[in-house]
Parts: sequence; C-alpha cells; structure tokens
Amino acid sequence: MKRSIVWFKTDLRLHDNETLVRAIEQSDEVIPVYCLDDDHFKTTEFGFKKTGNFRAQFLLESLKDLDLNLRKLGSGLIIVKGKPEIELCKLVKQFEVTKIFAKREVAYEEKQTEALVEKEVWKLHCSFESFSTSTLYHAEDLPFSIKDIPDVFTNFKRQVEHESSIRPIFQKPLKIKSPAIAPIQLPQLKELGLEIPVTDKRATIKFKGGENEGYKRLNYYFFETRHISTYKTTRNGMLGGDYSTKFSPWLALGCLSPREIYNELKKFEDQFKANDSTYWLVFEMLWRDYFRFMMKKYRNKYFLQTGIKNSENGAAEFNKELLQKWMIGQTGNDFIDANMLELKQTGFMSNRGRQNVASYLCNDLKVDWRYGAAYFEQQLIDYDVCSNWGNWAYLAGVGNDPRGKRYFNSDKQAKEYDPNNVYQKFWLNNRGKSKH
Repeated sequence: MKRSIVWFKTDLRLHDNETLVRAIEQSDEVIPVYCLDDDHFKTTEFGFKKTGNFRAQFLLESLKDLDLNLRKLGSGLIIVKGKPEIELCKLVKQFEVTKIFAKREVAYEEKQTEALVEKEVWKLHCSFESFSTSTLYHAEDLPFSIKDIPDVFTNFKRQVEHESSIRPIFQKPLKIKSPAIAPIQLPQLKELGLEIPVTDKRATIKFKGGENEGYKRLNYYFFETRHISTYKTTRNGMLGGDYSTKFSPWLALGCLSPREIYNELKKFEDQFKANDSTYWLVFEMLWRDYFRFMMKKYRNKYFLQTGIKNSENGAAEFNKELLQKWMIGQTGNDFIDANMLELKQTGFMSNRGRQNVASYLCNDLKVDWRYGAAYFEQQLIDYDVCSNWGNWAYLAGVGNDPRGKRYFNSDKQAKEYDPNNVYQKFWLNNRGKSKH
C-alpha cells in the first residue's frame, strides 16, 4: 500500500492546496501531520520569542479548524511536537510511509529544516516532494529566473503583469482516505512556554485562526459590505476593523491562499465592477510575492545587518534602553507610542503604523533594525518571514528600496493620518486600564 504523509506548515487549508491534492492522487492513504517545531518556540539571538502569545493562539485555533475540516472528509490531523526530522521519521516507521509531501520553503532556517527532513527520511527509503503554494504567481511562470529577478519592485511588477498569468486554483478534495487517526491532541500555550493573551477591549477586530474564519472575513469584506470597492482610499487608516482587508493573519498561516482571494476578487468584479481599489489588493499581494521571491534569491542576506546591499545604512548600536522604550510605547512621541501600544496589546498594527515605527527605530533612535524585526516576529499575529524581514530591510535602507534609506517624519505623518489625534487618544488615554 502506498501511504503518504502530508506535512502541513504554513498552508493550513484544504482549498487551493496542491500539496494535499498531489498526495491524494499518488497515494492509497494519506496522513495529515503538523509538527510543533521546538525551534519555533525558542528565544532568538535578539532576546525575543520566535513565536509570541498572539500568533501561537491563532496557530492553535487554525490547527483545530484544519482537523475539523479534515475529519469531515474522512481524515484528521496528527499533531507532533519536537524536531521535524525526528518526529516525522517516527511516523514514517510507524505507518510505513513511502513519501512525504510538503509545502516548499524559501527562507533560510525553514529551508535548512526541510533539507534535514528530506535527508533523514531518505535513510528510511521514504521520498520527499515539495510544492510552491504560497504565492499569487508561481515561480516557474515568472519571466525571469530567480537569480535574475529585478532588485527594484517596479521593474519586477511591470514584467510580471505583462508576461505572466495567475494559475487556476486547486479544488478542495471531496474525500480523503486515511488510516484511523486519533482525536486531535493540542497542547496548551503553557506547554509551549507561552501565556494566554489577554484581550484588550480596544482591539477593533478579534482575529480567530482557521480556514473557516478566513473565508468569513473574505466574504464579509468583499460581498457583505463591499468594503473592497473603497480599499485604496481607506487602506491608510489606523483605527477600526474595516479600513483594510485584515486578511494578513490568515494569509500568513496559509488558512487563505492568495489565489483564492484573487479568484473571489474576480467574482466580485464580475458582479459589481473592477476599480482602482480592487486592483490595489492584487498590487499588494504582488508585493508579498516579491518579498518571497527575493528571499529565495538572497537567502540569509535578509537577516544580516548589512542586508542584500552589504550596506552600512543598517549599521547601528544596540541600545537596550531605547529599544525597551520603543517596545512598550514610552518614547515620548505620541504617534509612535500609540502604535506600539496597539501592537503590544493586540498583536496587530496598521501598515501605516508599521512603516512609521520602523523608520523611527532605525532613523530617530538609531537602533539596529534587526531588533525591531525580531520584536515584530514575536509580536505580530500576521508575522510572515519574507514580508517582515523584507520590509524591515527596505525601511533600514539595506533592502529593495532604490532610494536608499527611507525616512518617515512621524509628526508630519501624524498630522496627515491622524489629524484630530483620534487614534493617539484612543491608545494613549487610560493606558493599561483597558484589559479585561
């Protein structure tokens, strides 16, 4: 009997999942597995948790939802905890597995883990195959090889939009044949060295993990409210649940696929109409693709202080006191502090806020940008390795910004994007009294 493992990672969905579809096609039985990798819950060299409370909570909710959806199709999810190269080998032996199917990785650490798993299971006569499931455009359909991708986004965008097309989605399986899979065993956050995040009443949206919740948000933003039709004019908002799509947490864990979002967007455009706002969402998903492809091109350079440019722009001292004040929202700059408090209390911050606080840390406080990126890695519910480190390197002047170091004048930005101080008052008044 051909028995395969589908190793779920940041592709926690049944729709548009080539990894799952190929495994079902090529196997008599499929065993869905998720490994809570010990390395994902360690403290990094920068002193932060690799996964913080908000994202871990969202992950556990997403795994529970995936298990629920798998069981409806006759399967289920096995959760293991430890090192993937050890835990997956145990399952290969236990179930006599002949092949592992997985999502293809591009970031440095993730690629190392993937290579280690492949090497170890090969010793057990088990093959390994990976598929690209995270981007809107497939890497093989780009008009250039990875090593020749332009280092300026505008040039990349122009050629891709002109010469490439977006592939159709993979349909969700109707049935999955699996051996008997015991009820899901999810750990408590405590067992992962974390705490249950305290809900702040000021959080304007409660993110809940899972494919079903991702679809709910998609349907709400596109069809129930049609907010997508004004997205370009509202996207720089800072307060409220609907100024932006808020798809990013589900995209980051792969509970939603970018191509499925694109598919639904096309339905919306057919039913109502296409405009600058509907295009802008595709434009931003293309930025997301770009950072992923650039990570593939430059590998670990995005994690170095000098970035992909080997530039001295990123050179800065590590000042613990200034970093701490920035993290807890006590820099004395109300606009920056309000944004940092929102991040600390909710695990989320607007795109406008992210650019400003990153610029402030790099340019005003002159602190090593990597500490900011590592804090975001811990704190953000929608952390995505490529977008996070790519954007931070960009702001620090060591990434893809053709203009070099980008500086945001936070006072000017506050006047433009929070002219009546509504956002600042919302987060700065009654500090610390809004928990329940």
